[in-house]
Amino acid sequence: MYPNADIPIIQLSLKNNLNAAEHIDMGRALRPLLSENVLIVGSGFSFHNMKAFFSPSANKPDPNNEAFEKWLVETCTSKKLSEDERRGLLESWSTAPAARYCHPREEHLLPLHVCYGVAQKASSQHFEVTILNKKASIYLWEA
Repeated sequence: MYPNADIPIIQLSLKNNLNAAEHIDMGRALRPLLSENVLIVGSGFSFHNMKAFFSPSANKPDPNNEAFEKWLVETCTSKKLSEDERRGLLESWSTAPAARYCHPREEHLLPLHVCYGVAQKASSQHFEVTILNKKASIYLWEA
């Protein structure tokens, strides 16, 4: 991505309790780095049900996947939500439609929570992709 390797990189791990609120707070703690022009990348995935990727019905439309993606896009991008509302939705992500179907475990979703914690606002852009016939989304928060 940056062949000159002149961008500082800090690797973070997830907290072992996988608490969404604590991961948002981790992002808030990193927020001062924005004033130093630091690039923050959250490496996760908005769909991570490995069994569903390879199930006999994997090539058919997946209403559970679509429902969660719709919820996630709305939650991360809607300008109509206050930041208290957005944070509350992300903290209680497991109550979203088909949340546990899409994320039997949340370790692949929580990097998004950290990035939101840094930004504390709606995502400025999102991209939708399809991987192994499952919808997924990518979010960009610009400073």
